[in-house]
Amino acid sequence: MSGNRSNLAAPQADEGASRSIAFQGRRYDVGPQETLLDALLRGGAAVPFSCRKGSCLTCRLTCLEGEVTGAARQGLRPAQIERGGFLACRQRPRGPMTVALPDEPAASTAARVTEKQILGPDVCLIRLRPETPFAYRPGQFVNLRADDGLIRSYSLASLPQQNEDLEIHVKRLPGGAVSGWLYDSVAPGDSLALDGPYGECHLQGEDPAQPILLIGTGTGLAPLLGVLRDALARGHRGPLRLYHGSRRPTGLYHHGFLSALARRAPDLAYHACVSGDEAPAGFRGQRAELAAFEDLAELSGWRVYLCGYPAMVQAAKRTAFLQGASLDEIHADPFDLQELRREPRPDDGPPRTDTW
Repeated sequence: MSGNRSNLAAPQADEGASRSIAFQGRRYDVGPQETLLDALLRGGAAVPFSCRKGSCLTCRLTCLEGEVTGAARQGLRPAQIERGGFLACRQRPRGPMTVALPDEPAASTAARVTEKQILGPDVCLIRLRPETPFAYRPGQFVNLRADDGLIRSYSLASLPQQNEDLEIHVKRLPGGAVSGWLYDSVAPGDSLALDGPYGECHLQGEDPAQPILLIGTGTGLAPLLGVLRDALARGHRGPLRLYHGSRRPTGLYHHGFLSALARRAPDLAYHACVSGDEAPAGFRGQRAELAAFEDLAELSGWRVYLCGYPAMVQAAKRTAFLQGASLDEIHADPFDLQELRREPRPDDGPPRTDTW
């Protein structure tokens, strides 16, 4: 595989034939505005994918011939890149390529459902016990495969040194193939297939007194809870500020648990934020990120974690930087997702990947 070559000009948009992709004995032409994944799916190729935005790492392929752009390698492990790995959803071919499914087996395992709790009108907690040792950092995500082969990403809220089981939070969306199956049909004793872990949304930094800000919407709480549990277990001594937001009070599905946790942890302050309905007593009547940046106008020296709706995450990342946080200390995990609603949310942007 060749790397980026700045001395080679990209072909013109009308040179579709020069961007022909060879895959599993067939050739696929890539249109001027298409990614490699778009072209393969349009041609009927059987390629695994989920978010189509580079977050879930499901659409990884191997480049046998041709040029891979730098953007298509983001998020992959060095060993995967060395073997020619890239993400089809982020690859916009500059010339002909020959690609294949990855040669190496996925880091997959079977996991048995040990517990399922309904936490709200459309959110459930599922605990999974892997059949083989499964190392991960709290806040990372796994890709879970449904019976029909669909793959979705779910963040880990559990703490490996305290929990034998993995914990995921599932939000059921109307028309969500995987989230509906998990919420309605999956039961304790069922076996599910998962692979991973992936992602950089986990506790980082070596200063146990560094202040940490966590902002999440919806089930974006799951990775933040993983980071928070990890910090508390490690004896973190600095301020911990958690802002969880939803349009309605029922969307703050772990309110009782988090309130009790904050009472036990003197350095933790938990803020429940309601942006749509009228906020009940004890709740903040504003969006989570706005409440956080109102409270903490100076973020120099803070480590910031942002999880949930992409529009919120991107806007909050910019504001955190403008208010003093270093870019390398802002960890953003937008939960990208195909829009399943007829009408998008008026103020929160599209929903997240791992709530399908």
